[in-house]
Amino acid sequence: MMSFDASVDAHDVSVLFPLYHGNSRSLKKLLVAAASGRLAEDKQHRVVVRALSDINFSLKSGERLGLVGSNGAGKTTLLRVLAGIYEPVTGRVRLHGTMNALLDPSLGMNSELTGRENIMLRGLYNGFSRPMLTRLEEDVIEFSELSDFIDLPMRIYSAGMSVRLGFALATAIRPRILLMDEWFLAGDAGFMEKASRRLEDMVRAADILVLTTHSDQIVREWCTRVIWLEKGRIRADGPADEILDQYVGTPAE
Repeated sequence: MMSFDASVDAHDVSVLFPLYHGNSRSLKKLLVAAASGRLAEDKQHRVVVRALSDINFSLKSGERLGLVGSNGAGKTTLLRVLAGIYEPVTGRVRLHGTMNALLDPSLGMNSELTGRENIMLRGLYNGFSRPMLTRLEEDVIEFSELSDFIDLPMRIYSAGMSVRLGFALATAIRPRILLMDEWFLAGDAGFMEKASRRLEDMVRAADILVLTTHSDQIVREWCTRVIWLEKGRIRADGPADEILDQYVGTPAE
């Protein structure tokens, strides 16, 4: 089988979110968007927020990209566009290579199914053969430490049990392109201390990493490149330390 380099290419990507004024949260978003100049009107004459505007960048094998910016800058939206969860209104995204998105430990889990059934479903979705499914099941059960609960419906799991199963399953499948949101790192301290080693191994094994976080330490440790997002646009793009120093030295708005 021929090997190939993994790559990510985002070209002129823009994302619009319609605003509905049915509650106070929508009104708050409207005020924030108006103040930041991110309001627009779509073809259906709806008021929309420009979540992302004219995003352009490319990644090749070996690159580790950190996305930084204040809350609402567009970091998580961009990550979800790369993962295929959101579709850009204009522009395109192309990923070359297997991809895994660590956005939420419960993403893709069915609470009515047992833990074991969720494992098998994820493996089948990824096209695993029977031997691969068996190895996946053994790995996830061992790491999650759910014991007999693995054969009970997830709806009776505690929050901590659900996080352990979701984390174990998401990190058991090793991709060439790894997308990760800092919210994925949430969990009880004891488990995350154990999980950090598994996660670091996964990061090292990936050809390309795209990470959103507010932690300067994580960015400096894991990333070679940083894109600074501001009001849905790229403000700066370059070497991690250089861009992070600029970002940290900028007063919060």
